[in-house]
Amino acid sequence: MQSRLLAFITLLCLGTAFAKAASSYQPPAPSLSVASVRYTWHDDARNRDVPVKIYYPAKSTGPFPIIIFSHGLGGNREGYEYLGKHWAGCGYVSVHLQHPGSDDTVWKNAGPLGAMPAMFKSAANVSNAINRAKDVTFGIDQVLRMNTAANSPLRGRLNTSRIGMAGHSFGGWTTMAVVGENLRSGDPSLADPRITAAIEMSAPVPKLQAQRDHAFSAITTPVFHMTGTLDDSPIGETKADERRIPFDKMNRAETCLVTFNGADHMVFSGHLFAQPADAQFQPFILAGSTAFWDAYLKGNAAAKKWLYNGGFAQLIGTKGVFEKKLP
Repeated sequence: MQSRLLAFITLLCLGTAFAKAASSYQPPAPSLSVASVRYTWHDDARNRDVPVKIYYPAKSTGPFPIIIFSHGLGGNREGYEYLGKHWAGCGYVSVHLQHPGSDDTVWKNAGPLGAMPAMFKSAANVSNAINRAKDVTFGIDQVLRMNTAANSPLRGRLNTSRIGMAGHSFGGWTTMAVVGENLRSGDPSLADPRITAAIEMSAPVPKLQAQRDHAFSAITTPVFHMTGTLDDSPIGETKADERRIPFDKMNRAETCLVTFNGADHMVFSGHLFAQPADAQFQPFILAGSTAFWDAYLKGNAAAKKWLYNGGFAQLIGTKGVFEKKLP
């Protein structure tokens, strides 16, 4: 009887300690010095160059989980620096791909009057979408090679079994494609099973209701969806209130959604000319995304509890609405 009582007391104390640890979690501020390196990788199979910029902890040995990031239409590897630096400073290697055919060369080479038509044409080109997803798989292959390459700054410093995927706008679509979004009937899957968890920001959705009903039904990878109440597509037909469709249709994986009140499409990338909304919402983007990565790429149970059990919702307060589905 006494041994059973001692065992019960021990379990109670362990449970109390876990609860205390979980409740005390706060998304970390960057504490590691960050370095970056640029490459242009060549994919022989597609005869395609893929520029990349990698943010990584400069001195710590790791091993560090990997995050692959995909920019929006018309972007490049230099964008979304606030994400790359923050994640790297919190102990991740953030690999920012540039996608030829849907990068900034589309509008830079078109002239002032031709920029928008060129962007629409690029977005409508199916091969650009497919190449984006293939860039991700190729990029994962390349960064994993860096873990063993003799001259690599990441040699022996990568956690190759923990790979996250993130992207904004067209990059949000890319993210959903590589975690298993069902494409048009007959199209081969672009999913990469090596991805552990994903964050999509402002992903476009299929035009047809019939496609929407099944596009996200097969996804089993945890996904954090991010959008805003003013998140209409600058190019494309997805409206702000449709951004939640991937979250609504996912039923086979742990998933969550934040909708920031008053945030538009460009908050996630940063506006060309800084606006108060960037400073208002980007700290929440950083906090929520880092907690999600900590939960799924570092296995931090306290981070997961903070995210799903009210910590993030309390942090954003009236600035947004947080929802979750934990099937």
